[in-house]
Amino acid sequence: MPTITSVDVIDVRFPTSATLDGSDAMNPDGDYSAAYVVLGTDGHTDGDLDGDLSGHGLTFTIGRGNDLCVAAARQIGARLAGRDVDEVAGDLGGLYREIMSDSQLRWLGPEKGVVHLSAAAVLNAAWDLAARRAGKPLWRLIADMSPEELVAACDFSYLSDVLTPLDAVEMLARLAPTRQARIAVLAESGYPAYTTSAGWLGYPDDKLRRLCREAVAEGWTHVKLKVGANLDDDLRRLAIAREEIGDRALMIDANQVWDVPRAIEWVNRLAPFQPLWIEEPTSPDDVLGHAAIRKAVAPVGVATGEHCHNRVMFKQLLQAGAIDYCQIDSCRLASVNEIVPVLLMAAKFGVPVCPHAGGVGLCELVQHMSIVDYVCVSGKLEGRVLEYVDHLHEHFTDPVRIRDGRYLLPERPGYGARMHADSIAAYRYPDGSAWAR
Repeated sequence: MPTITSVDVIDVRFPTSATLDGSDAMNPDGDYSAAYVVLGTDGHTDGDLDGDLSGHGLTFTIGRGNDLCVAAARQIGARLAGRDVDEVAGDLGGLYREIMSDSQLRWLGPEKGVVHLSAAAVLNAAWDLAARRAGKPLWRLIADMSPEELVAACDFSYLSDVLTPLDAVEMLARLAPTRQARIAVLAESGYPAYTTSAGWLGYPDDKLRRLCREAVAEGWTHVKLKVGANLDDDLRRLAIAREEIGDRALMIDANQVWDVPRAIEWVNRLAPFQPLWIEEPTSPDDVLGHAAIRKAVAPVGVATGEHCHNRVMFKQLLQAGAIDYCQIDSCRLASVNEIVPVLLMAAKFGVPVCPHAGGVGLCELVQHMSIVDYVCVSGKLEGRVLEYVDHLHEHFTDPVRIRDGRYLLPERPGYGARMHADSIAAYRYPDGSAWAR
């Protein structure tokens, strides 16, 4: 039986601040980074690039502080060394509960911040290992689970006033017989997506115009722009975008910079450009603030979730009628174990899931969860689009594939987080060759 022989956590950072890729009103000059976890084993598989069985996961940050996540992930992941791979893969719910029940680590959260991000990295690697062991992409591993098996892997604590494990089994069981038909739809046409690549706040007007024009030519039907630093700039930039994309869907993202009254005023000034949604209009912790904004800016929708700490906050956002679009993040929540209950709650409240995927590796990871939402949980594509950005995919061994503004089904085993060894060597911080230059 294969055994986990090593748990390595690497600080990987890309100097995206040099080109202002990823720039927004809250984060003007981030360096996209990852606390990257590798679970090494003494096993082998035909599905891996080099025949070695291993698990790869990450959590996303934007530079300084990535070392804190690395340190926390090392401490959390150390407990996996020496474990039997089959036992870990066969009880991912048990592993989640073991990690989350560490009372001393919970005191540092609980279930938020650095510790939760780092737990996500370790658990993402464990799910990747399980999928590679099975020779399946992660979405297929989950789609092949029975409703009872999937529910057993998930965390429903603090959710019983909205969703119980029995409720979850019943919801999943209703759609289980037709899963294959929805997989066939995605195999034929892909999963709908939107691009943020044109709209970073630091881009000059001529670059914004050129990228919007290119997005239309490439088949994108949804484009998102960053806003929130200067109203006059936003009015000018949205006018450029509307001129180039026509009546295609336009979304705007303020990245948390406004108080509630300012958000209402600013969005209503931008409303003539008919944005589909305003994303993160205020503090991600302000549930009632989001509800007030939603009421005041309709028909512009409200979207949030990429900085939502845990499933309980998502529950409250849904209970309060505070959001029109639920934006999960594969590295903010504690992996599949916590994401699936959020997908189920969103389906129960009739709120479409449109995940955040703007950072390094996030597109590769969260595409699997959008597929799971459609195939296993909601059964719907209406109102759903998955974010895409066009940089840093070349550093992954199984990068996302996009055609005509849609994600194609991942086909290779795993969760998609494995990086090329050369990329790790170049961008390992602070001694990688890219940083030495």
